[in-house]
Amino acid sequence: MNRREFLAPAAAGVAFTIVPRHVLGGAGYVPPSDKVVLAHIGCGTEGTRELVSGLIQDQQIQIVAVCDPVKDGTNYLDWSKNGTRDLIRTLLGDSSFNANVQGIRSGRDQFQEVVQRYYAKTRGVENYKVAAYADFRELLEKEKDIDGVKIMTPDHLHAAVAIAAMRKGKCVAVHKPLANRMNEAKLVLETARKTKVATHLLAPSSGGTADRIAARIKDGTIGTLRQVHYWTNRPVWPQYPELPADRPPVPEGFDWQLWLGPERDRPYHPWFTHMVFRGWYDFGAGCMGDVGYGNLWPVFRAFDLGAPLSARAWATRTCKIVDQVAHSVANDVAYPIGCAIQFEIPRIDAPKIDLFWYDGGLQPQIPELDAETAPAPVEGMLYVGDKGKILSSGGVPRLFTAKGSQPLWGGDKGGFGTGKEGSGTGKKTFGGGVWAKAFKGGTPSSGNFLNAGPIAETVCLGGVALRAGSQKSDARIKVLYDSADMRITNVSEANRFLTREYRPGWEL
Repeated sequence: MNRREFLAPAAAGVAFTIVPRHVLGGAGYVPPSDKVVLAHIGCGTEGTRELVSGLIQDQQIQIVAVCDPVKDGTNYLDWSKNGTRDLIRTLLGDSSFNANVQGIRSGRDQFQEVVQRYYAKTRGVENYKVAAYADFRELLEKEKDIDGVKIMTPDHLHAAVAIAAMRKGKCVAVHKPLANRMNEAKLVLETARKTKVATHLLAPSSGGTADRIAARIKDGTIGTLRQVHYWTNRPVWPQYPELPADRPPVPEGFDWQLWLGPERDRPYHPWFTHMVFRGWYDFGAGCMGDVGYGNLWPVFRAFDLGAPLSARAWATRTCKIVDQVAHSVANDVAYPIGCAIQFEIPRIDAPKIDLFWYDGGLQPQIPELDAETAPAPVEGMLYVGDKGKILSSGGVPRLFTAKGSQPLWGGDKGGFGTGKEGSGTGKKTFGGGVWAKAFKGGTPSSGNFLNAGPIAETVCLGGVALRAGSQKSDARIKVLYDSADMRITNVSEANRFLTREYRPGWEL
């Protein structure tokens, strides 16, 4: 039963009772009027892991449709061989789930099965059916009674799906980043303003530690804030400096053209898909589009940071041997193995700051740590003022001034201060949180799209700065950015990196 569940009449002549499939009872029952009727778009390992780690257990959510270009694949990549499978086994209470599967399985068939079986087990509806689609456009055309969509696709599809859903009047929750092209990020924001639907970016939008640090800085603890440095050990996936030359066949059940979506046609290759898409300029937003949103967005919110004024990038290079001679690889297709990017960021009613990003093992020099013979953390954030510094790297942040160092506050809780992806505060969760309430007409989430403009533009400009540098002999070129006109003002050829070359029929 694709749209409705029919309850058979008790006797001939009794009219059928039609019950919408989102009306389910069971333990912790939530009335239908309070449920978010949801379509889930993107059924890879990350989406599946979030599904079984909180989303499907959330009684205020009712999933009625799923979508992915992959019907049923076993060539997925993940952070552990059996981690997602074992989470499903625990959820369903079935130790034999995928027992005969070789490899790592995901796709819309598995996602559909998990939802149907879990709802049958916990909500008492044995014949509950979830619709499955390959094309999100077909889903949005046919699933007219959904309240919203949750998007867990590769980065290059985020804007296309979100904009299409908002134009249908549907609420949207999308995994970070908002988009991997500047024009798309701008269009997502414009569409959210015009349609006024509830939205939520699935990246922490506020956090206790970041807010507490901001309060101390605003009180003058380190004087005027001048710089913020953030570094990460990512990428934790392969980065390929060149396009693959071999041509493996498209796996059975994988609609490659739908996966490409707005991107230019090209031969299929597994290096582009699943976990490793994020390393390519066409398909991903790099490390900054991954953890940058989660750890920097609370800083943008706490200090009222605006869209970037400029960016300058330094990047690692790779070389190869051709005919017994070493050559640098001219890379304009993928993010580097490691990079550092400096942004000028304006503040409201305060001096602008320099924001520094580092990945691939690169880190800022922190003389105070050297003096203490302490190991430099593999991931951290450093706030630099004209009277001191604050280091946040897990545990309680440390304050460094001319008088020495000390914990910024008592206790042992700290970190970067990022909050829930679901609710915006506290520990990470994958349930609906405040975005589900917003979808039902409640208070807008702090993670709504309109709050994400400055961080979205910063992430996109970072990619432009890396690519603009690769076009010049001086890789440290500084690009000047005019947000109002969406234009690079000093390197005209870099403007082409603000958008993509769309395939016919996919223009936004």
